[in-house]
Amino acid sequence: MFVTFLKFAENRAAASIFMAAHNDWIAQGFVDGVFLCVGSIQPAVGGAILAHGESRAEHDARIALDPFVVECVVTAETFEIDPKRTVAALDFLKAAQ
Repeated sequence: MFVTFLKFAENRAAASIFMAAHNDWIAQGFVDGVFLCVGSIQPAVGGAILAHGESRAEHDARIALDPFVVECVVTAETFEIDPKRTVAALDFLKAAQ
Protein backbone atom coordinates (compact mmCIF):
# COMPACT_ATOMS: atom_id res chain seq x y z
CA MET A 1 0.00 0.00 0.00
CA PHE A 2 1.24 3.49 -0.78
CA VAL A 3 0.53 6.94 0.56
CA THR A 4 1.68 9.68 -1.77
CA PHE A 5 1.74 13.32 -0.75
CA LEU A 6 1.54 15.88 -3.54
CA LYS A 7 2.75 19.20 -2.14
CA PHE A 8 2.46 22.43 -4.06
CA ALA A 9 5.71 23.51 -5.73
CA GLU A 10 7.15 26.45 -7.62
CA ASN A 11 4.57 26.28 -10.43
CA ARG A 12 1.53 26.22 -8.11
CA ALA A 13 0.01 29.22 -9.89
CA ALA A 14 -0.46 27.04 -12.99
CA ALA A 15 -2.68 24.52 -11.17
CA SER A 16 -5.86 25.76 -12.84
CA ILE A 17 -4.30 25.27 -16.29
CA PHE A 18 -3.58 21.58 -15.62
CA MET A 19 -6.52 20.77 -13.30
CA ALA A 20 -8.65 18.99 -15.92
CA ALA A 21 -5.74 16.76 -16.98
CA HIS A 22 -4.87 16.10 -13.32
CA ASN A 23 -8.49 15.12 -12.59
CA ASP A 24 -8.51 12.80 -15.63
CA TRP A 25 -5.30 11.20 -14.33
CA ILE A 26 -6.93 10.69 -10.92
CA ALA A 27 -10.04 9.18 -12.55
CA GLN A 28 -7.83 6.70 -14.43
CA GLY A 29 -6.24 5.60 -11.14
CA PHE A 30 -9.70 4.70 -9.86
CA VAL A 31 -10.69 2.99 -13.13
CA ASP A 32 -7.49 0.93 -12.90
CA GLY A 33 -8.49 -0.15 -9.38
CA VAL A 34 -5.32 1.29 -7.85
CA PHE A 35 -6.49 4.45 -6.07
CA LEU A 36 -8.49 3.92 -2.88
CA CYS A 37 -8.77 7.52 -1.72
CA VAL A 38 -7.68 10.92 -3.05
CA GLY A 39 -8.10 14.20 -1.24
CA SER A 40 -6.74 17.61 -0.37
CA ILE A 41 -4.23 18.24 2.39
CA GLN A 42 -5.57 21.01 4.58
CA PRO A 43 -5.05 23.88 4.71
CA ALA A 44 -4.56 23.95 0.92
CA VAL A 45 -1.00 22.67 0.74
CA GLY A 46 -1.58 19.92 -1.82
CA GLY A 47 -3.13 16.48 -1.99
CA ALA A 48 -2.74 12.89 -0.89
CA ILE A 49 -3.36 9.53 -2.55
CA LEU A 50 -3.90 6.15 -0.91
CA ALA A 51 -3.15 3.38 -3.41
CA HIS A 52 -2.62 -0.36 -3.59
CA GLY A 53 -2.41 -3.23 -6.06
CA GLU A 54 0.74 -2.37 -7.97
CA SER A 55 4.48 -2.58 -7.40
CA ARG A 56 6.53 0.34 -6.14
CA ALA A 57 8.03 0.79 -9.62
CA GLU A 58 4.56 0.82 -11.20
CA HIS A 59 3.27 3.26 -8.61
CA ASP A 60 6.25 5.59 -9.03
CA ALA A 61 5.77 5.49 -12.81
CA ARG A 62 2.06 6.31 -12.41
CA ILE A 63 2.81 9.25 -10.12
CA ALA A 64 5.44 10.54 -12.56
CA LEU A 65 2.70 10.79 -15.23
CA ASP A 66 0.48 13.08 -13.13
CA PRO A 67 0.25 16.33 -15.11
CA PHE A 68 0.74 18.25 -11.86
CA VAL A 69 4.04 16.42 -11.32
CA VAL A 70 5.11 16.81 -14.95
CA GLU A 71 4.41 20.56 -14.88
CA CYS A 72 6.01 21.10 -11.42
CA VAL A 73 2.72 22.18 -9.88
CA VAL A 74 3.44 19.67 -7.09
CA THR A 75 6.27 17.54 -5.83
CA ALA A 76 5.48 13.94 -4.92
CA GLU A 77 6.67 11.98 -1.91
CA THR A 78 5.57 8.36 -1.55
CA PHE A 79 5.66 6.14 1.51
CA GLU A 80 5.13 2.38 1.32
CA ILE A 81 3.11 0.91 4.15
CA ASP A 82 3.05 -2.77 5.13
CA PRO A 83 -0.40 -3.07 6.80
CA LYS A 84 -0.43 -5.28 9.88
CA ARG A 85 -3.80 -4.39 11.45
CA THR A 86 -6.86 -3.01 9.73
CA VAL A 87 -10.58 -2.65 10.26
CA ALA A 88 -12.47 -5.47 8.58
CA ALA A 89 -13.35 -3.33 5.56
CA LEU A 90 -9.63 -2.90 4.80
CA ASP A 91 -8.49 -6.50 5.35
CA PHE A 92 -7.91 -6.79 1.59
CA LEU A 93 -4.87 -4.52 2.06
CA LYS A 94 -3.15 -7.17 4.18
CA ALA A 95 -3.94 -9.94 1.69
CA ALA A 96 -2.53 -7.97 -1.25
CA GLN A 97 1.06 -8.52 -0.18
